[in-house]
Amino acid sequence: MWRTLGISSLLLVMGCSQAASPPARQVSIHQNWALQPGSEIAGYHVSGGLGDISIELRGKAVHAPFDGKVQPSVADCVMFSSPEVPAYLFRFCGLQGTRLGEVKAGSKVGTGETLQFAALRKQPDGTWALVEPAMDVLERTVKPH
Repeated sequence: MWRTLGISSLLLVMGCSQAASPPARQVSIHQNWALQPGSEIAGYHVSGGLGDISIELRGKAVHAPFDGKVQPSVADCVMFSSPEVPAYLFRFCGLQGTRLGEVKAGSKVGTGETLQFAALRKQPDGTWALVEPAMDVLERTVKPH
């Protein structure tokens, strides 16, 4: 009886513990600008930079544009990757309550007042270049489907 109780208690504790956060995704960007999301200027936080699109969400949700994975990145940013578009990464900055890990297309990634969105395309040398995002990807990101 004590053995059963001990195993049950161990399983209960293990089931209630939080999963460790996934590691932050480090991305080598082809273009090198001094100001990046996460930088500070005179004590003010930089939340976007060259190549970012700012979208006024007014507290609404950002959605996964495809089935994929959300990983932490720099500062208040997450990186979204998907096997459906393997040559691209999407950086979402300025979100609260972000959901990390595997996500389905259309599922909520987080909410925010302003989304700083950047699309990155993999280069032959393995670095990532900021590119103009496709309108349909932006629409899938801000509009529930």
